[in-house]
Amino acid sequence: MAERRFLTLADVGEVLNISSSQTYALVRSGELPAIQVGGRGQWRVETRVLEEYIAQAYERTASALRAESEAPQVR
Repeated sequence: MAERRFLTLADVGEVLNISSSQTYALVRSGELPAIQVGGRGQWRVETRVLEEYIAQAYERTASALRAESEAPQVR
């Protein structure tokens, strides 16, 4: 089966293991780019964009962990 180009917000939530409201909040904030299609304005996220978002999340997490480990320890 060919990979789908676009995912529904429900699909995205399933991939990220988050609720539909959390997925919608990511899209509405612009953190996760999406488009609206059709007469009802259904949201869709491109598979490539979701993969980029996940890769960037890994980078942000690694950077935050490095900064945390490099910060002087207060006792």
